[in-house]
Amino acid sequence: MGTLNFMFPNSLLDGNCKIVALGGSKLRNSKKISSCFDPLRIGNCTDVQQLHGLNLGLNKTKGRKWGIVSQLKAVVDKGVESYGSSDVEIDESCCYDAIVIGSGIGGLVAATQLAVKGAKVLVLEKYVIPGGSSGFYQRDGYTFDVGSSVMFGFSDKGNLNLITQALAAVGCKLEVIPDPTTVHFHLPNDLSVRVHREYDDFIQELVSKFPHEKEGIIKFYSECWKIFNSLNSLELKSLEEPIYLFGQFFKKPLECLTLAYYLPQNAGDIARKYIKDPGLLAFIDAECFIVSTVNALQTPMINASMVLCDRHFGGINYPVGGVGEIAKSLAKGLVNQGSQILYRANVTSIILDNGKAVGVKLSNGRKFYAKTIVSNATRWDTFGKLLKAENLPKEEEAFQKAYVKAPSFLSIHLGVKADVLPPDTDCHHFTLEDNWTNLEKPYGSIFLSIPTVLDSSLAPEGHHILHIFTTSSIEDWEGLSLKDYEAKKELVAERIISRLEKTLFPGLKSSIVFKEVGTPKTHRRYLARDSGTYGPMPRGTPKGLLGMPFNTTAIDGLYCVGDSCFPGQGVIAVAFSGVMCAHRVAADLGKHEKIRGAGQWSS
Repeated sequence: MGTLNFMFPNSLLDGNCKIVALGGSKLRNSKKISSCFDPLRIGNCTDVQQLHGLNLGLNKTKGRKWGIVSQLKAVVDKGVESYGSSDVEIDESCCYDAIVIGSGIGGLVAATQLAVKGAKVLVLEKYVIPGGSSGFYQRDGYTFDVGSSVMFGFSDKGNLNLITQALAAVGCKLEVIPDPTTVHFHLPNDLSVRVHREYDDFIQELVSKFPHEKEGIIKFYSECWKIFNSLNSLELKSLEEPIYLFGQFFKKPLECLTLAYYLPQNAGDIARKYIKDPGLLAFIDAECFIVSTVNALQTPMINASMVLCDRHFGGINYPVGGVGEIAKSLAKGLVNQGSQILYRANVTSIILDNGKAVGVKLSNGRKFYAKTIVSNATRWDTFGKLLKAENLPKEEEAFQKAYVKAPSFLSIHLGVKADVLPPDTDCHHFTLEDNWTNLEKPYGSIFLSIPTVLDSSLAPEGHHILHIFTTSSIEDWEGLSLKDYEAKKELVAERIISRLEKTLFPGLKSSIVFKEVGTPKTHRRYLARDSGTYGPMPRGTPKGLLGMPFNTTAIDGLYCVGDSCFPGQGVIAVAFSGVMCAHRVAADLGKHEKIRGAGQWSS
């Protein structure tokens, strides 16, 4: 048995065919390392290979090649149908209350909340699993989170536990594992700070590093708590719905005024009111960078406060089985409510009738119609691809003048021998070794998650998962031949891993038994995000959240949800966006709210 080479067309390669290899699976403890989670290395069959750990040993015999390809397609189709199928019976003549384009967390929260309000919803997902950046894939006994493993909004108390509430609304509850440390910072000048689950422990540790700034530290984080507590006391619905706003102001006037005061402010400006030490201010930049991929001066204070306090109020809790369990449960709950989700459904355009969004068209020519269309795509994809860019509404022109696409990421998923990690290793790490000025530069800082520290079932016995990601621009990967592209991936990954070996885990490279490398092009293809971006980034210094658009758009019947909408990036933020979007759409449809398991959202 050997490896079969054959040709796949790939849209990322300008329609040219490239030779790729399938099969020849590597032994887990072999020195050879698997590396194929990439659209430029593998063909369309990999969708299922990644999901189901499909390892194919195929004969090289030329006479059997195309017969084997047919067999391979049958195996792949069968595997896809085991989770997400494009062959589900969907009535194209049916007019839905809402069509949701994309099944990221924001889209799924909006869809499920609409479904429990009685709306008939159809979710269209390009890929074969739900979740988008919060999805998963499986290979060789490992279950990898596609994006971040730090789950905010996933506790059992308060009003900002939006993931918990969204699951409860459709009758789902996931088992979770509390994370004792949100993140362990490894920063210039040997600054090491653990963000403990208990707030007092975190403050005590930070004060021990900057004793002269004790008062400033307490005052800054106290302002964060003021904002968080105000948000946490409110019923979270659409800020575009006047009746809701009036009701909230009548019930909680002080909290509403507090949020209005901080709405145009950024975290860096507030920090500088109380703190002078440049090292401490740089640390707060790093705190905000994790939230928004920009420094504190560009991070809205409300966004920062949601994350910097929720990690202590409800804590970071990891779902047993991986982050992908959240999206899988929401998708299942959606179907249980009588709505539908269709996979391998690539939406290529939004259908307009006299300026109103009335439906969508798929790449295979199928069309679906609805009273409302909700796009979980980025703003750039929605108004540059699904709608013609030359007809860009003025509101979208203003948004694109104020915001640019944030960079994408280089992702490295590793399977390593467990003994390379010290027994007290934290789950999440943020590393910036030498110079604070490198914080926002491509490949400057490194975020590392080791979810198997919390849930060992995600990896084979005696092994851990390391998910490494660092900012990277798609322009850095354009114009390369396949050979040069592969070589550059290996070179950049080698440098990143070497840095972690030097800083955190001696012997890391020799412990690696599995490796996958994904670039911004990988994210662009599998997550259907323009340039692989992870959301909007202000061109200059924003006025807090004032520039972020809400869910409604200038196109009648079209709504947006996700990180391109208020309140921005992050799991808790996009879930908030989904809640607001569902409330706004339901109000426009005249649907009464009757959300089981989330009475605080009921009217």
